[in-house]
Amino acid sequence: MKPPLRSLLPPLSRTLQSETHTRLWHAGLFWLGLLLAAPHALAQTPSAAVAGPVVNSSMSGEMLLQILLGELNSQQGEPGVAYSLLLDAARRTGDERLYKRAVDIALASRSGDAALEAASAWRQAMPAAREPNLRVLQIVLALNRVADSLGPLRTELQLAPEAERLSVIGNIPRLYTRVTDRKLAAYVVEQALSSYQAQNRTGPLAWAVIGQMRLAAKDLDASFEAARRGHALNGQDPAPIWLALELMGQKHMAAEALVKQAITPQSPPDLRLGWVRVLIESQRLPEALAQLQVSTAQSPDFAPGWLLLGGVYAETGQPAQARAAWLHFLKLAEPLNPAPLRDLDQAYLGLSQLALKQKDETQAEAWLAKVKDAANVSRVQVQRANVLARKGQIAEARRLIASLPAQTEEEKRTRLFSEIHLLREFNQHAEAYQLLSEAVKAQPEDNDLAYELAMSAEKLDRLEEMEKILRGIMARQPDFHHAYNALGYSLAERHLRLDEALALIQKALSFAPDDPFITDSLGWVEYRRGNVQQALQILQKAYRARPDPEIAAHLGEVHWVLQQKEQALQVWREGLSLNPDNPSLRETLRRLGAPL
Repeated sequence: MKPPLRSLLPPLSRTLQSETHTRLWHAGLFWLGLLLAAPHALAQTPSAAVAGPVVNSSMSGEMLLQILLGELNSQQGEPGVAYSLLLDAARRTGDERLYKRAVDIALASRSGDAALEAASAWRQAMPAAREPNLRVLQIVLALNRVADSLGPLRTELQLAPEAERLSVIGNIPRLYTRVTDRKLAAYVVEQALSSYQAQNRTGPLAWAVIGQMRLAAKDLDASFEAARRGHALNGQDPAPIWLALELMGQKHMAAEALVKQAITPQSPPDLRLGWVRVLIESQRLPEALAQLQVSTAQSPDFAPGWLLLGGVYAETGQPAQARAAWLHFLKLAEPLNPAPLRDLDQAYLGLSQLALKQKDETQAEAWLAKVKDAANVSRVQVQRANVLARKGQIAEARRLIASLPAQTEEEKRTRLFSEIHLLREFNQHAEAYQLLSEAVKAQPEDNDLAYELAMSAEKLDRLEEMEKILRGIMARQPDFHHAYNALGYSLAERHLRLDEALALIQKALSFAPDDPFITDSLGWVEYRRGNVQQALQILQKAYRARPDPEIAAHLGEVHWVLQQKEQALQVWREGLSLNPDNPSLRETLRRLGAPL
């Protein structure tokens, strides 16, 4: 209970002795001056308040003093007293500024229940105003009182102007991001949107939002049903298809069928690009490439399509096509105002990497010089380190990487992995092993670091150590599929414990069924087990999904053993075009005496 005003006055007069409290008193007089100037002056700047005509306030002197005392208590670190005084003043005057101030003081002091009390009183006093209702909604969600959010959410939708309603509906998932009971949240949102679900204008987005909430609750089938119902209302509305794309990324087969049916030549190009990104994340590069070729043909002026097309061409070992796509992107994007710096830098970095692979260090540096976004400084430095390393200046390259920012843990990690990648690229395996050993000692539970150490141990023929590290990773993180694949492939490569190798690789595939490199391992272990025809089919599938020099080495060898010499030579030529220096491919050609 707050003390009577009179009991506050003596302590107040005593506190005015110090210079600090004199400043606080002046701050309070500023508020008092605004109140005396005009009833609406709290919403104005000081200059605006002085410039306007003077209108006497209807507030009593006691009320003005109460507000002054509330502000002084707030500045003196007494938010509880300040809150009580200002909320009482708000209730007695009906002034929305005082309600808002009481809410802000409660939130600043992390008193959620008090903030909710003030916001609720504000809403009750002004039921037709959106702001107090929205404050109530935000606060109940911050307090994780999901069930209590239904009423204010419905009211927010009702109070929103027609022109803003779609925006309000689309923003709902963000409001519920931090709640813990996702199933209850999905139910509440569905109930709040019940009157908008059947309308042609709002229905597709309403169902997409309901589906998003169900997806957050990990109910994929119910989420897909929402996407299907939204699409059925209006096949041209992209919102349900964006939801279906998210579900497709979660391996929901029915969602993929809906995406294929819904995306047509008339669909927005960014929607097809969303489909492409899901395909890329699923390692389905040939399908992604086909969709990008369609996209750039249908929307030749849509610059992001050309940027992504260049990336997929580069990833699938088609450098000439990648270069042409990126140059076309630059032709479209560089004249834009404002220019998309992040995308431009991505193209510059990609073109630099292509030039570096062609051993044109001068051109690689010229592209790097065009990078402007400060966020890409580290990537530029790493690329410059690669230029130095290609010139044989490994020590200088390492010093350049060592100069990268390392203020945060993420920056330190980026610097470490950049140096490890550089050392491996240039066959400095002992140095990479040493770096990783020190890192793992400092962070023994970091499975990514441990995995990289295992790979470096294998390069140094420390095979028992490699297996011990990988089995440790499996014990700590049973779904770390790279560990199963690495050990299974290593056993197959050495003709050891082939049944166990097969079981390990199948385990890896159970976690990542679309990974072409694990599929390659499966084909290789079947080849080692003598199942050559089966190995051929598996390796062909892997190579179609991901043209890669190492997969080419394995597929070509199986063709060779089956006396399909022309097919073998063709695959190997393609592999050499992807990377003429790939050690696995080069060793295969030498061992088999292939005439290339």
